[in-house]
Amino acid sequence: MSSSQPSPEAPDPANVRSITTLGHVDHGKTTLMDALLAANNIISPKMAGKLRYLDSREDEIERGITMESSAVSLKFQVRERDDGTPLKTYIINMIDTPGHVDFSTEVSTASRLCDGALVLVDVVEGVCTQTIAVLRQAWQDHLRPILVINKLDRLITELKLSPIEAYHHLARLIEQVNVVMGEFFAGERMEDDLRWREERDRRLAAKKDQYADEGEATANEEDIFKEKDDEDIYFAPERGNVVFASAIDGWGFRVGKFAQLYSAKLGFKEANLRRVLWGDFYLDPKTKRVISYKHLRGRSLKPLFVHFVLENLWAVYDAVVLNPNPEKVSKIVSALNLKLLPRDLRSKDGRQLLSLIFNQWLSLSTCVIQSVIDIVPSPPAAQAVRLPRMLYPNVFDQEIKPKNKLERDLYSSSSGAGAYITAYVSKMFAVPRKELPENKVRPLTAEELRIRGRAVRETRRDAAADHLESIPNTAAPEDTADAPEIFPAANDEILLGFARLYSGTIKVGTRIYCVLPKYSAALSPDQPANVNNIVIAEVEGLYVMMGRELQPVASVRAGNTFAIRGLEGKVWRNATLCSPGEAGILQDSSRQQDQECLINLGGANRMILPIVRVALEPENPADMPKLVSGLSLLAQADPCVETFQQQTGEHVILTAGELHLERCLKDLRERFARVEIQASKPIVPFRETTIKAQGKSRRFRIHICYQVPPDMAPPKTPNAVRGTMKGASSQNIVTFTLRSVPLPNNILLFIQQNLATLRSLLQERKSTDRGTSDADSNAIVDGDRPEVQGNLVHVPSVKPEQFWVALKDKCTEAGGEWVDIIDRIWAFGPQGAGGCLLIDARKDAIPTSLKRRLMRDQASDMSRMENGLQKDTDFTGHIERGFQLATIQGPLCAEPVEGVAYFVEDVQVDAEILEKEIVQNRLTQVTGSVISAVRDVCRNALLDWSPRLKLAMYSCDIQASTDVLGKVYGVVARRRGRIVGEEMKEGTSYFTVSALLPVVESFGFADDIRKRTSGAASPQLIFSGYEMLDQDPFWVPTTEEELEDLGEKADRSNLAKEYMDAVRERKGMFVDRKIVQFAEKQRTLKR
Repeated sequence: MSSSQPSPEAPDPANVRSITTLGHVDHGKTTLMDALLAANNIISPKMAGKLRYLDSREDEIERGITMESSAVSLKFQVRERDDGTPLKTYIINMIDTPGHVDFSTEVSTASRLCDGALVLVDVVEGVCTQTIAVLRQAWQDHLRPILVINKLDRLITELKLSPIEAYHHLARLIEQVNVVMGEFFAGERMEDDLRWREERDRRLAAKKDQYADEGEATANEEDIFKEKDDEDIYFAPERGNVVFASAIDGWGFRVGKFAQLYSAKLGFKEANLRRVLWGDFYLDPKTKRVISYKHLRGRSLKPLFVHFVLENLWAVYDAVVLNPNPEKVSKIVSALNLKLLPRDLRSKDGRQLLSLIFNQWLSLSTCVIQSVIDIVPSPPAAQAVRLPRMLYPNVFDQEIKPKNKLERDLYSSSSGAGAYITAYVSKMFAVPRKELPENKVRPLTAEELRIRGRAVRETRRDAAADHLESIPNTAAPEDTADAPEIFPAANDEILLGFARLYSGTIKVGTRIYCVLPKYSAALSPDQPANVNNIVIAEVEGLYVMMGRELQPVASVRAGNTFAIRGLEGKVWRNATLCSPGEAGILQDSSRQQDQECLINLGGANRMILPIVRVALEPENPADMPKLVSGLSLLAQADPCVETFQQQTGEHVILTAGELHLERCLKDLRERFARVEIQASKPIVPFRETTIKAQGKSRRFRIHICYQVPPDMAPPKTPNAVRGTMKGASSQNIVTFTLRSVPLPNNILLFIQQNLATLRSLLQERKSTDRGTSDADSNAIVDGDRPEVQGNLVHVPSVKPEQFWVALKDKCTEAGGEWVDIIDRIWAFGPQGAGGCLLIDARKDAIPTSLKRRLMRDQASDMSRMENGLQKDTDFTGHIERGFQLATIQGPLCAEPVEGVAYFVEDVQVDAEILEKEIVQNRLTQVTGSVISAVRDVCRNALLDWSPRLKLAMYSCDIQASTDVLGKVYGVVARRRGRIVGEEMKEGTSYFTVSALLPVVESFGFADDIRKRTSGAASPQLIFSGYEMLDQDPFWVPTTEEELEDLGEKADRSNLAKEYMDAVRERKGMFVDRKIVQFAEKQRTLKR
């Protein structure tokens, strides 16, 4: 295999491969990429593994982790057989992705553009949390994975395992990865089975009209469920989809490499030896035949993999690094027939000598590239499988045939002149304008330097002839071309699209359609819902990405990844680029005429939702426009960040974690806004709820962090059920009775899990009523903040048409007054879809039912309007609005409420006074007072029970050795976290500790744990939902027992009250805090 610099002209699509590197943080992805770049002569082989070329940001280099995905296109020439066949040229489009959980969105945007993945696993750390996450992403995007077991040198130099111990360790590791893949397959298999049964039931129902009864229809049903084969999803070294490697030392191999080396010596066929080189197969020393474990007969033979592979590796490391022996090294070099210079053999640097030996013997780049060519399909083959799944995710058929020319071009990755252009932009990224190739200082060619030198000499000769005293030097510098124009600072960054071309050939200057994610293919392009979701753009530039550099090209063929300029201001984050042909959109064509080429490939799924929120302001108030402009740029350039302006006027940024926040603030200060910024303390979301507290003895509980809830105070409304409150609007025009009840846990969990389903039901009705959709698909309003929707991480358990039936089952399961509420549910809250219920419990009125409204059953509403006794119907919407306001800002600290149901038991309207107010045109004051009264009553009704705060929680995974385990536990305990599990990695001294940590206590946690353990432990924090803090924020010691134990001052602080007061103080709300806590300080009196 040879390599060369990539050329703009791509080879045949069958010789193109697109892959990404996936893995946990610090598992060696960027180091592996260095080896491939060195093979392509982009960096020096000596610097491979040390330079980390694709980590181009300053903070990436300082921290030693990748924060942004980087793409590079490499060109390799490969001879498939050693029989003199010509070299084949392959283009490998590679994307290096971050492994840190804060940058998981970079992984999802990269995987949408690729056909295969190199999944790296550290052989010592094994399968980590992020390893499972990236494997799931590869599974969802139908990527063909290759397992790279990295850092094998650690087994030799660090753990000092013997070859046979290392073999068993590797076998366990591959089995662990295959268990993860098996779980994905089992889950998908169950979903396919359910979809098939539903589809079959629909077909049977349709056939009832043709056949006499259901039995005859079933008898004539020939379709049988087709089982999927799971053989191809697992990793097995004998199949060639497992690479054993050490990226830092520059070596890697598949078992086929050693099968090729030993087949001639042992007299076996290479294919046969490849099948038995991994597994429990042994070489019989007497018969020289390969036997399985069944024929060992008690003999202690070594497996073939240990005997032929691992022992040789151990021998090289022992002779070069562990016990340096120049004689042994010389024998090894001569035995392997390697060509090393004598001065290299005498080198005192063992690692350098090791790299030289392995680079010739087991080249990592050769192994990886050959694996990619063998395992990862070409774009035509990959798109024939991936694209049908993307376009028809709910169709069960194993083979989905194309229905039109657009799908034929997509499935075959056609790049002809008549093929439709379809490209998917997965994200936008910012590049300094001066970094664009056309704006860079261009080095002069040798011919240009000679011409300039000749011109300078002639000028000097003429000047000497004229006896000039001074010679003006008007020549340009001798090594560079003219400098580009200087752009103003406000226009310093330009946005490019990171895209993959699925069909056609795109050229610079082509006019294309940008189909935004909210475009609906079911509607015409001229429909009001679609008009604003199709934008025409002109391709201003195309680039091949080379890590830190961009190489301009005139055109890009199908199957390649590329960067595109010209989408700024038209595409927010992702879009589908479409055109009816290579010539682009014609001047006289319309959207209706080009409808056949329009398609929406959707948006990339975010693996995590942003949870850390910070308010920003410039140090100089005059710089506010720059900050707003910079936030807009940042929101486009970073696929995981969200920015919006709160109702208070604050500009807020949401990020995935503390490290992500640091990177965003650095980018704002140095690139996008270029102003000094003041950031508030991180704003952490809470939830408010209420429970029915049970009084218990607290004598033996006073030293536990969370106190046992005390007896609740008497109900606020005498002679009424707890939670009952009465309210009235101004002048008592509208009086009502409302009762709050804690929502049963099973109903709350069901609603939280199916919020996406509920929102789709509400959105469907809304779009049907209006006939239009939100024009601005990128606007972020305060009510759509992702942290309010943190429970969207749940996968819906029911489909929209089954939602009400399943909810009724949950209510029946809860029993009591919940059995018959399904037709009385007035609204969900907050924001119309949340964990609170408003229930119409009036006995003398037809209930207001959200279910009937969604099903467009207007009969009951009409009857209510005709009934003169039901005049309170006029205030239905205002009561619901008050409920929504009460649940979006609860009574404790104005945070969203969940887990509470509000029963509206009575509503009375004074018709006479209402008529007078209408005559005097003061109806708006009445409706406003109704909304305020309902809001206040809902808040007070919640406080009639025992209120609680829910804390946002991180699930924390920490890998630590036994000697620092105690320090890890201490740090977690100090930050009010709790350990939920620990597991020792078999064969190592490492523990994986799982803990739950409140987000509010997590800031600085990573730095703290690294300091305490001297860098031996590093945590990964993933948002895992909300958990109730079982402590009443209003609790004070009252009983004799409490006063005796705690004293009148309650010296131990109330943790829930601390959190509540901190949020109230930040929001400018009243805080009940004593300025002087204890007025007993000793004073010195005058004598």
